[in-house]
Amino acid sequence: MHNSKPVIIINFKTYINSTGQNAIRLAKICEKVAFETGTDIRVAVAAPDIYPVFQGVSIPVYAEHIDSYTPGRHTGSILPEMVKAAGATGTLLNHSEHRMQLKELEESIKRASKVSLATVVCADTLAKAEKIARMKPDFIAVEPPELIGGEVSVSKAKPEIITRSVEIIKHKHGVKLLVGAGVHTREDVVKAVELGADGVLIASGIDLAENPEKVLRELLP
Repeated sequence: MHNSKPVIIINFKTYINSTGQNAIRLAKICEKVAFETGTDIRVAVAAPDIYPVFQGVSIPVYAEHIDSYTPGRHTGSILPEMVKAAGATGTLLNHSEHRMQLKELEESIKRASKVSLATVVCADTLAKAEKIARMKPDFIAVEPPELIGGEVSVSKAKPEIITRSVEIIKHKHGVKLLVGAGVHTREDVVKAVELGADGVLIASGIDLAENPEKVLRELLP
């Protein structure tokens, strides 16, 4: 029997609606819904917003990306130590809008693990997801690129991707599975969980909503 309260990770990206003071506002909405529904909701925010969001809410705050470098001469880089000190408890990696080479990705996962940051690594194909699963991140988020930002979710358009991902990522490698791309409705989430996913990664459906609290509540099983 699958968990009826899936993990919901909301990627704030860099929309005006979800950065700066708006990041704090949106995170507080997510916190309110999380507490009132008993749902595990986490937010991934831009690096400058990590500390103020962390100060404003008690739900988990993730970075949207970290670099694999160690401290030193790396101007403009985002190190795991930095986001950890700012209050982050995890990070996204290899998002479709910020792809990484596999070697760099593996090093970033190791670096994150050393400072106790949870890792959510995105993959656009099952073949890549299996390679990433061998690196032992905490979660892999499978997101077919052709569905990202669209109106049709992977659980509707390509449910076989979820079932195969469950077999390979969860059962074979023991890594938790999230699904993303086109997640808009409660039905999308319920179907993904029924197929074996541990939760969903969502962005614009919440970030750009006129009433994000209403949309988020309607999304939850």
